[in-house]
Amino acid sequence: MAEPNSSAANLEPGVNPWLIALAVILPAFMEVIDTSIASVCIPYIAGSLSASNDEATWVLTFYLLSNAVVLPASAWFSLRFGRKRFLVVSIIIFTIASFFCGAANTLIVILLARLVQGAGGGALQPLSQAILTESFPPEKRGLAMGMFGLGVVVAPVLGPTLGGWLTDQYSWRWAFYINIPVGALAIFLILRYVHDPPYIKNAKPGKLDSIGFGLLAVGLGCLQIILDRGQEDDWFGAVWIRYAFIIMIVCLVAFVISQLTRERTLVDLNVFKNRNFTLGCVLIFLFGAVIYSAVTLLPLYYQSIMDYSAWWAGLVVSPRGIGSIVAMPLVGILVSKIDSRILVSLGFTIFGVCSLFWSLITLQISPWSMLWPIIISGFSLGLVFVPLSVTTLGDLAPQSVGNASGLYNLMRNIGGSVGISVVQTILVRHQQVHQTELVRHLTPTTSNYQQSLSYFAKFFSQYTDPITAQQQALGQVGVALSQQSALWSYIDDFRYMALACFACVPVVWIVKRVRARGAPAGAH
Repeated sequence: MAEPNSSAANLEPGVNPWLIALAVILPAFMEVIDTSIASVCIPYIAGSLSASNDEATWVLTFYLLSNAVVLPASAWFSLRFGRKRFLVVSIIIFTIASFFCGAANTLIVILLARLVQGAGGGALQPLSQAILTESFPPEKRGLAMGMFGLGVVVAPVLGPTLGGWLTDQYSWRWAFYINIPVGALAIFLILRYVHDPPYIKNAKPGKLDSIGFGLLAVGLGCLQIILDRGQEDDWFGAVWIRYAFIIMIVCLVAFVISQLTRERTLVDLNVFKNRNFTLGCVLIFLFGAVIYSAVTLLPLYYQSIMDYSAWWAGLVVSPRGIGSIVAMPLVGILVSKIDSRILVSLGFTIFGVCSLFWSLITLQISPWSMLWPIIISGFSLGLVFVPLSVTTLGDLAPQSVGNASGLYNLMRNIGGSVGISVVQTILVRHQQVHQTELVRHLTPTTSNYQQSLSYFAKFFSQYTDPITAQQQALGQVGVALSQQSALWSYIDDFRYMALACFACVPVVWIVKRVRARGAPAGAH
């Protein structure tokens, strides 16, 4: 394996590397937050554009689809057009598309705008990560990745809160308009402080692998559509999902074969020969599944079960960002001093314990009952993200970082999509199972049933006649039964999340130990 350079390849004389960090963290933060900020706006978008909620969810799907397709192709585009130029163009596309998303007056317009926006945002994370890795000397890369991780981890937490506040105070359109000033500032900073290293300037990537790009686009498109619509259409019970699954498998297998057998390819899959990179992709896939599941489940619980507004649901889970803010700089320092596997293992373990604590939820919790577990879970995310990024990417040659970063971020995004789909399926399926189980114990002869029925009948009799009150009491017992079964399905989800976290710990210790201080990040 080629030895990574130990100098800051992307750093021009007289340029403060922290200005470069600020320049590239801004667009990455903007892109990540846009994956979640629109989630709380779906009902408002549907009402404003005369669409159903199901149709409006395609606003999320179209973005993730085009975003995922561009991720692995970002390395080729950066070599072909220059990394700095490609990054600026991507931000411009993303920012202009954000304007059209906010100005859209029909569903078709916003879907097309989101498709373009996702394409523009797909390269922002891997490009930013690659630039950061090369802009700092080895002993400071951990701290730099900590700052990058701060933006990437906090963004999904702030997204629903910010989106809910903007929607309540102004309009759902401002969830997109807010990208315009951030994008303009990022473009200014990048044009001024970021420069391409020599190997980028002298690169000759050849023609775009259009066959590989097309196979990847169709394969990931089918995967995203299956994950998005699977539960509503009964998964493989629907004929079209079976066909889509076959197309997905054929395209992705053909993509892998084409990348391994052709000379000029879209991505270099040989990076998977590196053990740290392969295991890092497995762990980041599970990490993405767990974190996006948590970001989805907790606000959904407060909104659907506890009847909170979108703003309050986002506010209750926002303290996770506090934990991440505390963790990122601290872990950035620790990653160069102690074995990174200890930090990653500790992070997965702590998040698993927090998930078990969340499984103790009841229908009587207050808005801040889960405050400390939510904060601590945010801290644990920092323990996973920073050392795992340094370990996974720092062991590669500098000219491989861009390609590897695209694949690495792609795995996290796919993990997030899979995680959200799995927990939503568990919510629906297990609620039916628990409701069937609870009904078996809900018989007229049980004392709990009689007490509940008597209580509700007495309450409703204050406002209506006894017969109507009895009917309303029966209905209220049914509502309570539905709430209890839904509660147990959330508990199941949190327990599965904990199990996934604990299962990751042994995998972490298969990764090679790396050193980040006094040697290239990832040297061993």
